[in-house]
Amino acid sequence: MLTVNKVLYGGDYNPEQWSKETWKEDRRLLALAGIDTVTINVFSWALLQPSEDEYNFSILDEIVDTVSKAGMKICLATATATHPAWMARKYPDILRVTIEGAKRKFGARQNSCPNSPTYRLYSVRLAKKLAERYGKLENLIAWHVSNEYEGSCYCDNCEKAFRKWLEQKYKTIDALNRAWNSSFWGHTYYSWDDISAPNYLCEEWHPGRTACQIQSIDYRRFNSDSLLECFRGEAQVLKEITANVPVTTNMMGSYWFLDYFKWGKYVDFISWDNYPSPGTPYTRTAMNHALMRGCGDGKPFMLMEQTPSVTNWQPYNALKRPGIMRLWSYQALAHGSDTVMFFQMRRSRGCCEKFHGAVIDHCGHENTRVFREIAALGEELKKLEDAFTGSRLKSDAAVLFDWDNWWASALSAGPTIDMNYPEEVFRFYDALARKNISADIIGIGTSLDTYKLLFAPILYMIKPGYAQKLSAFVQNGGILVTTYFSGMADENDLVTISGYPGELRSLCGLWVEETDALPPEQTNKLICKEGALAGTWKSDMLYDIIHPEGAQTIACYGEDFYAGTPAVCRNYYGKGQVWYLGSRPDTQFLDRLVSLVCDDCNIEPVFPAQEGIEATRRGDIVFVLNHNKEETEIVIPFACCDLLRDTQFAAGQKYLLSAAGVLVLRKG
Repeated sequence: MLTVNKVLYGGDYNPEQWSKETWKEDRRLLALAGIDTVTINVFSWALLQPSEDEYNFSILDEIVDTVSKAGMKICLATATATHPAWMARKYPDILRVTIEGAKRKFGARQNSCPNSPTYRLYSVRLAKKLAERYGKLENLIAWHVSNEYEGSCYCDNCEKAFRKWLEQKYKTIDALNRAWNSSFWGHTYYSWDDISAPNYLCEEWHPGRTACQIQSIDYRRFNSDSLLECFRGEAQVLKEITANVPVTTNMMGSYWFLDYFKWGKYVDFISWDNYPSPGTPYTRTAMNHALMRGCGDGKPFMLMEQTPSVTNWQPYNALKRPGIMRLWSYQALAHGSDTVMFFQMRRSRGCCEKFHGAVIDHCGHENTRVFREIAALGEELKKLEDAFTGSRLKSDAAVLFDWDNWWASALSAGPTIDMNYPEEVFRFYDALARKNISADIIGIGTSLDTYKLLFAPILYMIKPGYAQKLSAFVQNGGILVTTYFSGMADENDLVTISGYPGELRSLCGLWVEETDALPPEQTNKLICKEGALAGTWKSDMLYDIIHPEGAQTIACYGEDFYAGTPAVCRNYYGKGQVWYLGSRPDTQFLDRLVSLVCDDCNIEPVFPAQEGIEATRRGDIVFVLNHNKEETEIVIPFACCDLLRDTQFAAGQKYLLSAAGVLVLRKG
């Protein structure tokens, strides 16, 4: 775990791209900005190892010496995200093969086959040399392995490794044939060697469509595990030599290719790169912070990267408006980060990131809006010291996120192409976050013991023991909210033959006979005649035809041949209850439902709900952030002190919070 006594402030620094005269000016400017931590050596493999038997650390030695004399802490990367050109020329097995079956050439980054013996050998060897050379630095705070692991490979190395992975999982070819239902389309396998990596030359024919879904799901599991093994290989040698230096790698939120809940078990702390678009809802960014926090079992994390001003890779790369960099930095702190880090310290002169924002712009001096904002934030963070670092968020509510369910629902041949698993999860998190109700994003393996309320939308794939885990949660008084397209299949994507929602049937107290899927222009209505949900509500996408088996009918469909049949049900089970939504309701219905179940659980908001006002609690500190474009009046419900301004507030006091404004409140 990363232990700090103040918020670390800094980010990626690439002095090897610049003259040593520039380094001197960097020292002055970075000190002026309040930068105290730099991540170095991210893309320096070619510099460190110019040939197979030659290593040259002279420039890195000078960089380490320069930043150390400047009093900065170092997050030292292993530089293994891009292999050198000589390696690709001499050992072509290191080059990836695309899903289309094309062999890549040297270029880009994260371009190494994760199952290449060459890559595994030389990446670990480089990590070992770095640990031996720099592991005793007093200002070394963390190892940063590789950079943004990403993508997939379909080469011969990966195909052979996939077969071994399958053999370890299924043990026998007969067991695999049963799990894969391979009698379908005559896909029976006689030998492990019959199995191919499912690319566009065999099982998959375009994104989201595959002949054998479980084969494609298993390949995504295998690919995530393969890249994880690359990380673990480097991490192991680093820990052997520098046992007390924590090891991490930077993750990317809800990223399709990697199951970060599995990765979280093998990093000493989570670090991640936050790059929302200008129009991204603040609650969506909050959910990504919560997801990353959840992958680290709720511990504080490191915001490894964000842009100081502008990205270079989005369709429209708008500037961060004045105050937004500060606001989004505090949002990361509010959700569990102990750092504010940027990519990058100085803007590159060439290639694809030359127009990506930086602390030091191309003009090379401090007289820019962005630099002034960064320097001002640096001063504020010094003032906060250790007011909240190391503290966690406490939540009574949780929302389930599971990569297997994402892969399985996305690759499913039906019922609709409009299903977007992360966005369906977000709808529930958003309804909680807009009410300032603290919520965690958790995985299948997370204990439910500390939660009162769990949302588990599109729980399509029920893994062994999870239905029992949910039953115990509800039996003991918890409230579970689940939805359409849940309980459909087991972990091998074999559909239940005991009636939908499968293992959840008795827990939900209902049977789903059919599911209607309609295009976006066709909708239905949910009609509730009494109670907190009374009214007529719009619903779309999927429509389960439900037969209650003990569950109460809360709302019925208003149209089509199933008009008047149950659409939303509640089942009392043990001391708790289960809500089942048979269709996707509109936002207004979800807001009502979330309020209702939170009241039933006695879950209160961190701060009064108000449009555009976000609030979280870390320990005894409450963060209040104004995401509105205008000054907004708020009412502070408790006596407190704002640590940023050393201002006291009485309970019930009104306050005008500026646009993009932030309060850091300590109660009492």
